Amino acid sequence: MADSGADSAPWPEDAIEVGVIIDAWGVKGWFKVKAFSPDPQALFSSKRWLLKPPEASGPRAGVAAVTLPPLLKIMAAKVHGDLVVAQAQDVVDRPGAEALRGARVFVPRASFPTTGTDEYYWVDLVGLAVVNRAGESLGEVVGLIDTGPHSVLRVAAPGVTSEVDQRLIPFVAAFIDAVSLPERRITVDWGLDY
Repeated sequence: MADSGADSAPWPEDAIEVGVIIDAWGVKGWFKVKAFSPDPQALFSSKRWLLKPPEASGPRAGVAAVTLPPLLKIMAAKVHGDLVVAQAQDVVDRPGAEALRGARVFVPRASFPTTGTDEYYWVDLVGLAVVNRAGESLGEVVGLIDTGPHSVLRVAAPGVTSEVDQRLIPFVAAFIDAVSLPERRITVDWGLDY
């Protein structure tokens, strides 16, 4: 894999982790990516994927950052079952693709496809304050759960660290009155005692 200095742009402040490279696919340099979203459009929207080494506790813990290129120029990407398979410039064979195994894939948030009305990326909801119709604070969104038919907000009050003490609020119109990204607030039909 070749890497030129021109490809070493500064890390974007809005880089979001969207997947992980799990293995090579075929013999011509293609590789498999496990996307963190059931709809991996963020991977398809950017032709430049930023890479970081595997997490310290991952299967390739201890792999030096110098073994990974900081940037992949994506030539092709497509859905293949539950995964995405991709081909990058300068990754020309199976050993090159295998060398990417465990790499964490990031893309700039600015390159995500535009959402429709009442559609939101999870990354935009995490950290938003959650208040009910009476203006009472329920906490903030610390994560989401994908249940298949809909997502569920994981809301924690200040100081709550246990998942057991989080509120789980279905992200459906019956309970979500308004989402204001500029005000960083979600208004819900949910009581303090629920």
